[in-house]
Amino acid sequence: MNEVRRIRLGGYAPRDSTHGQALDRIAEGLRRGLGGRVEIGLDYNIMDRGRPASALLDEVESGELTLCYFSTSYLADRVPALAVVDLPYIFRDLDHAHGCLDGKLGAVLSERTGAGTGLVALGYWDNGFRHLSNRSREVSSPADCQGLRVRLQPNWAHEELFRALGSEPVSNDLAAGIAMLRDGELDAQENPFANFVAYGIHELHPYVTLTGHVYGARGVYASARQLAEWPDADRDVLQASVRAAVVEQRATAARVEVELREWLAARGTKIRELTEAEDAAFRAAAQPVREAAARRFGADLLDLTVG
Repeated sequence: MNEVRRIRLGGYAPRDSTHGQALDRIAEGLRRGLGGRVEIGLDYNIMDRGRPASALLDEVESGELTLCYFSTSYLADRVPALAVVDLPYIFRDLDHAHGCLDGKLGAVLSERTGAGTGLVALGYWDNGFRHLSNRSREVSSPADCQGLRVRLQPNWAHEELFRALGSEPVSNDLAAGIAMLRDGELDAQENPFANFVAYGIHELHPYVTLTGHVYGARGVYASARQLAEWPDADRDVLQASVRAAVVEQRATAARVEVELREWLAARGTKIRELTEAEDAAFRAAAQPVREAAARRFGADLLDLTVG
């Protein structure tokens, strides 16, 4: 009789979030494809256990955890090419971003992630376009960003963008950032609406500007150490399960962003949509960051975002 394989999946968002639901889809696919040969545990939000979100990556690499999702930003220090995803205004829209991540760009990023870490990238979930929120004033121009202390993911491109806008970037783990926002130590943050609500920031920040300055991807990362012990057929089941979850998560995430925007506006959040001229001013401020990226990465990698 075959030994039961114990599989653990983890994340850092509420169970009812699109990412929590996508973990459920992966678990369903594994149970359907592997039957009684697996025992699956799900840890939807590691922060509920008082652990920092970044601990997920350590647990996956050690083989303690089979799979997690994580924002690509957090891995950019170890896999510099991943910072391409986080460049300001690099993607026109969701279709453009998804096409790049499912195509040659995603293949290169996955290969380099595998070469530089103990992670196997199996796909990329949608974390939406990020918008700026703050607790003190309406923002409609780069000048309005002057002096704001902004919580960011650890990523050089994000930091350079907000320095160019005249803000003070503060990069840290999600739990630490949320605590500082709640304590009033920080003035602003940037996230898609799903995270803005899931982490309770909508209770703190009455002002949101639809900057859409950066697209967010969350890689789905499996443990290279664990998968090395799996037969090819079982790895194929895992890959197929992730692929199905990618399709469903992206569609749900797009719908939820629209619904949350309407809900926030109805409850009184002041959501500022930029005019064409205002949007152009933010894009102009971001241009030096894009130029720095061209020097850092070279034309070949950036060309993979053209389409």
